Amino acid sequence: MKKLLLLILLSLIFYNLSATHNRAGEITYVQISDLTYEITITTFTYTLSLADRPQLDVNWGDNSISTADRIPELIVILPNYYKRNIYKIKHTFPGPGVYRIVVQDPNRNYGIQNIPNSVNVVFSISTTLIVNPAMGRNSTPVLLNPPYDKAALGYVFIHNPAAYDPDGDSLSYKLTVCTREDGKPIENYTLPPATHYIRVDSISGDLIWNTPADTGKYNVAMEIQEWRNGKKIGVVVRDMQIEVYDTRNKPPVNSIPADICLQVGDSVEVVVSATDPNNDSINLRATSGVFGIDSCLAQFTGIESLPGYSSSIFHWKPCYEAVRNQPYNVIFKSDDNNSDIQLSDIDNMNIKVLGPPPLLINAIPEGKFIRLLWSDYGTSAIAGFSIYRRDGASTFKPDSCTAGLPPSTGFIKVGYIAGSSTVSYTDTDNGQGLQYGKEYTYRIVAVYPNGTESKSSNEITSTLVSGVPVIRNVSVRNTDVVNGSIYLAWEKPDKLDTIPATGPYEYLIYRAQGISGTNYSQIKSIPTTTLNDTVFIDTLINTQSFGYIYKIELWNRTPGNEFLIGEPGFASSLFLVVDPGDRKARFVINRNVPWINTRYDFFRLNDVTMKFDSIGTTNQLAFTDYGLINGEEYCYYVRSAGGYLSEDMPKNLINFSQITCTTPVDNEPPCPPDINVTSQCDSLYNNVTWTVSDSECFEDVAGYKIYYKMTFDETLSLLTTINDKNIFSYRHYPGDIISGCYAISAFDLQNNEGEKSVMVCVDSCNFYEIPNVFTPNGDDINDRLIAKTSGLVEKIDFKLFNRNGLMIFSTSEPRINWDGTYKGRIVSPGVYFYQCDVFERRITGLEQFHLSGFVHVITVQGAKVKQEETK
Repeated sequence: MKKLLLLILLSLIFYNLSATHNRAGEITYVQISDLTYEITITTFTYTLSLADRPQLDVNWGDNSISTADRIPELIVILPNYYKRNIYKIKHTFPGPGVYRIVVQDPNRNYGIQNIPNSVNVVFSISTTLIVNPAMGRNSTPVLLNPPYDKAALGYVFIHNPAAYDPDGDSLSYKLTVCTREDGKPIENYTLPPATHYIRVDSISGDLIWNTPADTGKYNVAMEIQEWRNGKKIGVVVRDMQIEVYDTRNKPPVNSIPADICLQVGDSVEVVVSATDPNNDSINLRATSGVFGIDSCLAQFTGIESLPGYSSSIFHWKPCYEAVRNQPYNVIFKSDDNNSDIQLSDIDNMNIKVLGPPPLLINAIPEGKFIRLLWSDYGTSAIAGFSIYRRDGASTFKPDSCTAGLPPSTGFIKVGYIAGSSTVSYTDTDNGQGLQYGKEYTYRIVAVYPNGTESKSSNEITSTLVSGVPVIRNVSVRNTDVVNGSIYLAWEKPDKLDTIPATGPYEYLIYRAQGISGTNYSQIKSIPTTTLNDTVFIDTLINTQSFGYIYKIELWNRTPGNEFLIGEPGFASSLFLVVDPGDRKARFVINRNVPWINTRYDFFRLNDVTMKFDSIGTTNQLAFTDYGLINGEEYCYYVRSAGGYLSEDMPKNLINFSQITCTTPVDNEPPCPPDINVTSQCDSLYNNVTWTVSDSECFEDVAGYKIYYKMTFDETLSLLTTINDKNIFSYRHYPGDIISGCYAISAFDLQNNEGEKSVMVCVDSCNFYEIPNVFTPNGDDINDRLIAKTSGLVEKIDFKLFNRNGLMIFSTSEPRINWDGTYKGRIVSPGVYFYQCDVFERRITGLEQFHLSGFVHVITVQGAKVKQEETK
């Protein structure tokens, strides 16, 4: 009998050594042509196993299977008895479509705690490939960090695959289910048990296990999802094994570098250090795609290595070839050299590389077009330039991390011109020509071959130069409803002999009411032989209520040869519109002129000196004068300063608006407060608190109105009114179910109610708790596993497993009510693992949350235990 048991034991050991070598793996690919791809299969195997695979079969997802050969020279021996194997093979797909590539190899190793009967479960990995010529060429991200690290019981474990996408596509990460034969999900697979949580940071790719709750081998699978223009274009799955040890060794601790944005030509130097609490020596290394950019390789150089301490310096000066939309993720990893077990720490640093801004030199009007000029960009690594335009000057000041032009700036893309050495572009507005009287502001960006835009250039404002003669002044001299007057002046025309136009001449002056008026009437004719008459005073007009636009024509009056010389000149007066507010006056400047105003100076009448004092300057068409007294009248005018852009055109043009008066009035409600809501589950109330951070806004507040609704589907209704501005909290007792949504508004003494704050919702408190100890020993004390629950819990999906992964109990009853039996008999004393999905009625309806943990079963008669709670 002993010999038989020995033979069985030896056969099991041999089977385990010869068929269970796989520990981790992934599939990546490179696109060669529209339909042809080179697939790379990377596996990580256990070197102490007798199994070895020089070939692997690939299921292409198009009803075909091929065999991939391992490349011997690419085999790498890693720590912890791991070996990296690389297999490569090319395949041409039949046409566009979505293909799931699967590689499988029997089997997984014995004793994986979260995979039932793991030794009989096939190891498989997969990658989703989308063949779509319309989206352009695509290659998967490359996973640069091998998954050989071990975990320690009670310490946070972190793994990051260091995914680098050579195409610059966006990446996201999520946990998924490990798979078996044909890439199917493993039945009854569970995530490894954690004292707090196990999850993947969807942005950084950090797999965080906080913290392992038991020793043993566990497998997890992570999806690396690839996105382009908001669409998912591929998925790579890494399946990896993590072995947890109960050890006295403590993992090293890294210094955490800060994320940074770099412009091409700038450089970064970061000192990265790691310390080890056990005073072990440390291997410190960095992994990233930045070490593979040939034009500007990054460097990671050791500085100091002592027992318990190691430091290195990371240096990189990005080049034009490194510019892309997505930041580079640099992984810093420290491994200690402990005789018991090697542990690690991982941190990452994101580096966003931006192209330098082009330098706009000029924007020259040419007829109804505007020609832009800029300096040579200085590299052949770009594809061309995008041209952006808006009406009027902007206040946009890009920060160090902003590329391109955000939509909030008001700039719209109006053109693109290819060529890295291009230095000019003519804006024709798609051939329609631009409009007279409008100010056009331009910025440009360099566009890289991957579609990434550089930082924005400086901005230049230009306008079309209209007509002969060139108008230089349309300035209000007197503000009155009847006796108003406007000063009109223009440049003396020259070079008329080239037309030829020999004279005599005549100026015809037209006027239309309104800045953009079109109903012109002739108001003056000025015959002249010398063209020296270049000034006209327009009188007896209502300058208080209206602005005016003027058109001046120059006619050649040679007998028998009369004609209009060129295009007429157009320009309007400055017209100031004021809107009274609470202790303020808001202004909008209206103008329609062919020159560029670069400054607007505001003046306000001083009641004491009866002179106008300067109160502010802007280059925008809007201005606000604050700190006024409600009920008092204030009078203003604005002075513009500007000129034409062309070198031979008039500069330093000064014009004045009409005088306009206004009386501030409290017609504005206070701004919305900032709200916060917290629940006190034991006392069944919600505590609503708020703040008003703007001191000027708070000065206007008289009280608050709080709004409430119990569910999302309802409408907010008034809950209470608080007539004291210095109260900032309210306690609400909604009943047994304390879920609900809250918003708050502020009102002033005139009962002007402001906008509601952001709505903040709180959900019902989670009362569901599963004890972690019970004693089914027949003494009628704690004989059943009973969960603490509430009427909110509608159902559960509870599964209980023994240490071998066998499910011994399941129920949907919220109270669980397990009597400790399996197939009619009390189970053996010990620790059992559970997974439980809880379905609760919440503010959004029926929602699900997940619990996992351990139940200690004690069957000793008369045992007394302290029942702990698992929350």
